[in-house]
Amino acid sequence: MSILVTGSTGTIGSQVLAHLTGRDDVRALTRSPDTAQFPDGVTAVRGDLGDPDSLRAALVGVSTLFLLAPNASDELNQAMLALSVAREAGVKGIVYLSVFGGEAYADVPHFAGKYTVERMIEALDLPATILRPTYFIQNDLRQKDVLMNVGVYGAPVGSKGISMVDIRDIGEAAAIELIRRDEAATPLGREIYALVGPDSLTGADLAAIWSEELGRAIRYGGDDLVIMEQRLRSMLPAWHALDLRLMFSRYQTEGAIATPSDIENLTKLLGRAPRSYRSFASDAAAQWKN
Repeated sequence: MSILVTGSTGTIGSQVLAHLTGRDDVRALTRSPDTAQFPDGVTAVRGDLGDPDSLRAALVGVSTLFLLAPNASDELNQAMLALSVAREAGVKGIVYLSVFGGEAYADVPHFAGKYTVERMIEALDLPATILRPTYFIQNDLRQKDVLMNVGVYGAPVGSKGISMVDIRDIGEAAAIELIRRDEAATPLGREIYALVGPDSLTGADLAAIWSEELGRAIRYGGDDLVIMEQRLRSMLPAWHALDLRLMFSRYQTEGAIATPSDIENLTKLLGRAPRSYRSFASDAAAQWKN
């Protein structure tokens, strides 16, 4: 039995590998196996989701797949082809990283694409766990300079509320499901989990948390998405900046709020309550002050 982790060098893939430490046969898909650095016991395997032949080779001997398609213009194509290759290879278990709200945010490209992949999994009755994370808490590490130097929380999350999730909980949930499916004698049925935090937080709520943790007045920077898109275009391709603007527009109008059953199901999966935003902010503030 062997587990293959895609997206292995990224934020979430790294967390998944960290929570698989100690497993006998864990492999990490990477375009650069000679230079990639992974935890002890993880085998680097050359491959790329955009290259089906390389994925076919990487899946030889693999029983369980963690599928994380990159946020790229051809993300949907890569994910669907990867599922087809995995099915042909006889992979008995899949854990797919989708997104919270994909079925509703029809105008947000990477949300709609992930939901299309979910529909493929359902239509083909693939033995998969679908994980639907909300906005990552650790994205707000990027807020350090504006929080510390300007006194502003800058992410335009709006006033509806978002149940942000800690990336460590994503990695742990994925590892739990990968191990469960890998150790099963036969393929298991489909499961879906919302990966969420315990609180629904608005922009004003987040500014208040940072005010308390940093010991200084922090204000919410507001909901201007045009400025956000312009700023992102200096760092990202234009299509990506617009995609993120559309995502935040939906956050502002719809929110991304976990239900009590979402939190209960995730708590059962993890064996504990999901981590809170305040816990993250407290740790980050302590490090920044030092």
